[in-house]
Amino acid sequence: MIPTLFSVSYAGLWGQAQLDLPDFIRKAGELGYSAVELAGKSPHLSLLETRDSDLDALRETAESAGVEIATIAAYTDFTAGASAVEVPFNDMQVAYVRELARMGARLGARIVRVFTGYTTQSESATADWDKCVRAVRACAGAVEEFGLVLGVQNHHDVAVSCDAMLEFLGEVDRPNCRAMFDPWAPALQGEDLRDCARRMAPHMVQTTLADYVRLKRFAYMPGLINYKELPAMTRAVPLGDGFVDLSGFFQGLREGGFDGHVAYEMCSPLRGGGSLENLDATARKSLEVMKSMIADAQ
Repeated sequence: MIPTLFSVSYAGLWGQAQLDLPDFIRKAGELGYSAVELAGKSPHLSLLETRDSDLDALRETAESAGVEIATIAAYTDFTAGASAVEVPFNDMQVAYVRELARMGARLGARIVRVFTGYTTQSESATADWDKCVRAVRACAGAVEEFGLVLGVQNHHDVAVSCDAMLEFLGEVDRPNCRAMFDPWAPALQGEDLRDCARRMAPHMVQTTLADYVRLKRFAYMPGLINYKELPAMTRAVPLGDGFVDLSGFFQGLREGGFDGHVAYEMCSPLRGGGSLENLDATARKSLEVMKSMIADAQ
């Protein structure tokens, strides 16, 4: 398994410190990561701002830093646009994924990541599912033109659970479409992470890790002089410091035969704040945990 750092961690999107892509790639090498995943949007790998000469320079930077550019992360929502059916939202998103694949091929990457779609209305669940299947099939064809693999990450609502993701991939039925199954969502949903990982592993090309603590929330009800419980809030912490059963997840990956990229991301407000020093310390500690779990999973 290959430790990988996701550039969104240093994109400044949650008020944290921001690095441009060359500095991020050098940072990943300095921290000890073997590979990187690049966010396919501003302020990182933006279609509108990145020229081919920039791609060539990024590839040279990665080679100098001893870091593999493994994955390009697209940001998609294939159920979007229900209120404007005349606008070809999915055509535009597939074109976006195709262009990221072209850029990725020039960078030496081998994977393009996509999401499925968010829930629209409960009575539209089957239609949402079918729309995502068609779009992901189209994306698989688009990235295949450049010899890349399409990875589907279980982030959005459609096919977010283990069983649903397996069903979804079976319906997409494209040999270059693989899972990028990660443990965050199933951990929140109470799934057995070892079992999920074992069943998903033969279908996976990458996983993405983060860890969180749960913070209970309550709302005061003056008339009852009491509180009612609300859904818990989560806060990101270094790997191993939260409630996600990473040990069980890695055991399942080993048992299922997974040997791909394992990416770490800081993609929400982080315990300790967003200073560069805290980001570096968290990424460094998380890499130590990741390496230990990879070694134990051999």
